[in-house]
Amino acid sequence: MAVKTTNKYGKISVSDDAVVMVANHVAGECYGVVDLASRRVTDALAKVFRSNSNTKGVKITCVDHNIYIDLFVKVKAGVNVDAVSKTLSNTVKYAVEQFTGMVVKVVNVNVVAQVE
Repeated sequence: MAVKTTNKYGKISVSDDAVVMVANHVAGECYGVVDLASRRVTDALAKVFRSNSNTKGVKITCVDHNIYIDLFVKVKAGVNVDAVSKTLSNTVKYAVEQFTGMVVKVVNVNVVAQVE
C-alpha cells in the first residue's frame, strides 16, 4: 500500500516503507528512546532474514488521506515515560507531515520496556 493524496501538483503517492523509515529514523533520534521494539514475533523473525531493520517498531495506517502511526519503543530506565512519549509523538508527527504533506491524525506510543 501507499499513502496517497491529491493537491495542486497532482496525485501524490508515498510508499508505506518510506513513511515507516522516516518515523523510525526520527524516533531513534529522540531522547530517552533506546530502541524500537518488534511488534510481533514474526517481525523479530523477519529481522533475522532481512538486512533492513528500518521498519521495526512502526505501523502505518492510512484512512481517508489521514495517517495513523503506532510506535513500539524501548525507553531508557529512569526517564519520565510520559514526557518521552509526548515528545516522541510530536516529533514523529511533525516529521511525517513535513515529509508527506498529509495530516497525521494520531501517533500512538507504546512503551514496551524500560532498559538500563
